[in-house]
Amino acid sequence: MQRKILLTGSNGLLGQKIVSLLTERSHIQLLATSRGINRHPLRKGYAYQSLDLTAPEAVEHVFETFVPTDVIHTAAMTQVDACEDNREACDAINVHAVETLCRMCKKHGSRLVHLSTDFVFDGTAGPYREEDSPNPLSYYGLSKLKAEQIIQESQVNHAILRTILLYGITPAMSRSNIVLWVKSSLEAEKEIRVVHDQVRSPTLAEDLATACVSAVMKEAEGVYHVSGGEIMSVVEIARKVADFWKLDQSLITEIDSSTLKQKARRPPVTGFILLKAQTELAYKPHSFEQGLAVLNRQMQESWNGE
Repeated sequence: MQRKILLTGSNGLLGQKIVSLLTERSHIQLLATSRGINRHPLRKGYAYQSLDLTAPEAVEHVFETFVPTDVIHTAAMTQVDACEDNREACDAINVHAVETLCRMCKKHGSRLVHLSTDFVFDGTAGPYREEDSPNPLSYYGLSKLKAEQIIQESQVNHAILRTILLYGITPAMSRSNIVLWVKSSLEAEKEIRVVHDQVRSPTLAEDLATACVSAVMKEAEGVYHVSGGEIMSVVEIARKVADFWKLDQSLITEIDSSTLKQKARRPPVTGFILLKAQTELAYKPHSFEQGLAVLNRQMQESWNGE
């Protein structure tokens, strides 16, 4: 079957990994979209178009001209404190753009794969199953829950993939992530303060990208929990990064999250039960150490190519 896939957020870490995966498939016609110029170094095997998802007429034009069979929606405002501060901007991309996408998917018969987050939960009862009741603590989490509800009520064929603490590297990064931040800080011999009372499952970008493509190909339906398989505190993540690259762990100071005075509340303990994704999407995440090895290899290949 020839699939025409519309990808949003293609300049992001996850989006770039999905582009790389889909261009390897001959029966896929891919239109990658994001704001601004295309940052992916690979320019062959797909089309790129700048797209503002908060402009409904622009989204409608893309659907009318491309007519996708499937949409993978990775674009979002994910800075948790920024969402708390600027709720209008948060709603524009995380909620209203999803309404537009659902309306267009329904009109054109397109299937939707949508990315969501562990922050829909309050973190009092992790690890979570798909059927556990959401209770977001932050406006970011609430906006992502609203999007889930819009999709579920839209009558569009869909899969919602919730994930946790994405990490990875691409040649054109616009934002850092927990692994790269710890590595670069310790390499620069900077002291870092890392919370011990927030527990997560770090997720390799390649693993999540593979799950997104699998959800399209298998025409998955419903909610799926897709993350790394190990549950650990954020400071434990930092120590494992230091250990892998043989960096100075004495530069890492454990702190309580209450000392950070962050605008938005974070769920203390999340983590997912992955059985549904493993069974229905054939999802097999790397271990955290394996994921760090993937990053290390990619960094070395990048340096060798320069």
